[in-house]
Amino acid sequence: MSDTVHVVCTGCGAANRVPHARLADNPSCGRCHEPLFDGHPANLNEQAFEGQLARSDLPVLVDFWADWCAPCRVMAPACEAAAGELEPEMRVIKVDTERAQTAAGRLGIRSIPTLMLFRNGQEIARHAGAIGKDQIVSWARAHA
Repeated sequence: MSDTVHVVCTGCGAANRVPHARLADNPSCGRCHEPLFDGHPANLNEQAFEGQLARSDLPVLVDFWADWCAPCRVMAPACEAAAGELEPEMRVIKVDTERAQTAAGRLGIRSIPTLMLFRNGQEIARHAGAIGKDQIVSWARAHA
């Protein structure tokens, strides 16, 4: 494992090199100076989502959801709480399938909510259906 990891800022999209040992020290983006982790899942558009996958060295946990989906709304607080436990060991993001239809189609999202875990831009695990915070955390850690 390298001494540093690339962490992509969810605000401006800049890739930041952060010493692995300093991930938990609340690092900030070198470009926009915003915190790289805030303990909440980032709601990203399709372009920002693709940038995370392409440039992040951290595992990226993605909650694919839609506003009209009742199970998605039920799982939202669990995803929020899970981000607080999983960051900074992995990036947690949410992608609205209604606004990111190209990515959802390319990734074969057939039902929502769907959690997907990526490493180096490649899917390494997928889970369809709403689950609680503890299940999200244990599932993500087991597959990362």
